[in-house]
Amino acid sequence: MEFEPSDDIEVNPLDLMEEVASGYDCRIDRSGPQDLALGIEGHWCSYRVFLTWHPEVRALLYACAFELRVPPERNADVAQLLAIVNERLIIGHFDLWLDDGLVVYRHALMLRGISQASVEQLEDLIDISHNECERFYPAFHLVVWGGKNPAGAVEAAMLETCGEA
Repeated sequence: MEFEPSDDIEVNPLDLMEEVASGYDCRIDRSGPQDLALGIEGHWCSYRVFLTWHPEVRALLYACAFELRVPPERNADVAQLLAIVNERLIIGHFDLWLDDGLVVYRHALMLRGISQASVEQLEDLIDISHNECERFYPAFHLVVWGGKNPAGAVEAAMLETCGEA
C-alpha cells in the first residue's frame, strides 16, 4: 500500500517539542526545521537527545545518546548487553552507533492520521527515554569500563537496595 499525505493541516511536532522541552531543565538547540537537539542532565551522566521530523512518512525519530564512548574492542560485549537490555524494554530500544561509539536509546513516533503530536506523547518520549537511560546506564558502564560480562552487569545494575546503611 502506498502512502499518500492528507490535505489536513500538519504541524511540525518539533515546534511543540520545543515548548514541551522548555518545561524541563535542559538545553535546546534548533538547527533547522527538521532537527532539534536537547541536552538533559541525568544522575549518571548528561544525555544528548536528537529529534528529526520526517514529514514524508509522518515520523518523529528520537535518539537519546549516553555520555559514554564504547571502544571498538568492547563492541561485541556491548552488542550482547544490548540484546539482554532490549528484551526488558516495552517501548523503544538501545543501539550502538558504531561510527561514533555511542550508546543510544531510540524510538520513532508515528503520526500518520493525526494532525499533530500531543503534549503527553512528547513528554512520554522524554520521560521514558530518560528513565530507561538512567536505569541501564550502570550496566553499560560496567561492561565498557568495568570489564564485567553483560549478564552480570545487568544483574548488578538492576539490584535494588532496601533500607538504609
